[in-house]
Amino acid sequence: MRKEAFFVAATGQHVGKTTTCLGLVSGLMKRHKKVGFIKPIGQEHVEIDTGIHVDKDVILFKDHFQLEEKEETMSPVLFPRGFTRDFIDGKVSEKELAERIQASYQTIEEKNGAIVVEGTGHVGVGSIVNLSNAKVAAMLGLDMILIASGGLGSSFDALAVNKALCDAHNVKIAGVILNRVHNDKREMVLSYMERALNQLNIPILGCIPFDPFLSNPTMQDFELLFKATLLSGEDHHMRHFRHMRLVATSLKNYRELILPNQLIITPSNREDIILSTLTKHWDVKIANPNEDLSVGMILTGDSTPRQTIVEALKKANIPMLYAPVSSYKAMEMINSYTVKIRKEDKEKIIEAVELVEGHIDFDELTKAIHK
Repeated sequence: MRKEAFFVAATGQHVGKTTTCLGLVSGLMKRHKKVGFIKPIGQEHVEIDTGIHVDKDVILFKDHFQLEEKEETMSPVLFPRGFTRDFIDGKVSEKELAERIQASYQTIEEKNGAIVVEGTGHVGVGSIVNLSNAKVAAMLGLDMILIASGGLGSSFDALAVNKALCDAHNVKIAGVILNRVHNDKREMVLSYMERALNQLNIPILGCIPFDPFLSNPTMQDFELLFKATLLSGEDHHMRHFRHMRLVATSLKNYRELILPNQLIITPSNREDIILSTLTKHWDVKIANPNEDLSVGMILTGDSTPRQTIVEALKKANIPMLYAPVSSYKAMEMINSYTVKIRKEDKEKIIEAVELVEGHIDFDELTKAIHK
């Protein structure tokens, strides 16, 4: 029987391909004894205990799903900085890269009843080394599943562009999964997109709702964004926030709007705001020792917070970092930041798996890739 294997690519950057793959792997694991995962070409990579570098998504999938394959098998090729220049200079062999990908895929195929192959970005990524996602899918003999954002006109245009490259490599698009679809537009998007895709004979395999929590940064994300480390509350690297507030108001107004689970962005010299937050924190603790205000702080400006302030925040175990930019610049950076799911963020991984898995038609998926 033919393996339930397929290649997953997105129509563009930040469409939610890795999030969707989490749900796909989880759903397949309920239908197959063993499911494999491979990311043939990776860009963002990390060093593991053995000293080798592998794609960060491979670590996420191996860790969460307890996959047996070696990391280097699941991540056979990386594009580190300068790699494409080396390729054009003739220092890298296309044949060797292709053989490495094929060998890894074959190893995983032999051991698993289903395989999810995650591409990097849109269908054309990798073209500069003649190993685009479409070319790799063709090389492995796999159908393509495309992840598209949950709109209509622009989403369909992006699908059409990506389909053109798949057609050029004779890769069949087995189906489309729409991601981040707002509930108030769900019925409209599904109805019209289904009719638009019918003319291309491409089914919709899933329609995943927009979940703001999955785009919610943690304190660890802010550390990476601002290239800073927590000065207090180091236990809360993975804390998320339901509210975010730039505080440039009077102390009186601020006191009336201190909310639980809020990220507060304010200049480091606004000690009145910081001390008021600490007072509220201890008021909550005194009323109920098991409760927590669960706030976080990003202090901004030209001067670092005074050590007495840092110590007070440490005592309260409130996560805080200092970013030497203006508060408005900090907000601008946060608003343009794209959150990626990390293996440490268990809460977000579980939510992503449940959300995606519950909105994919796995019977339709199986039928589509076996046509």
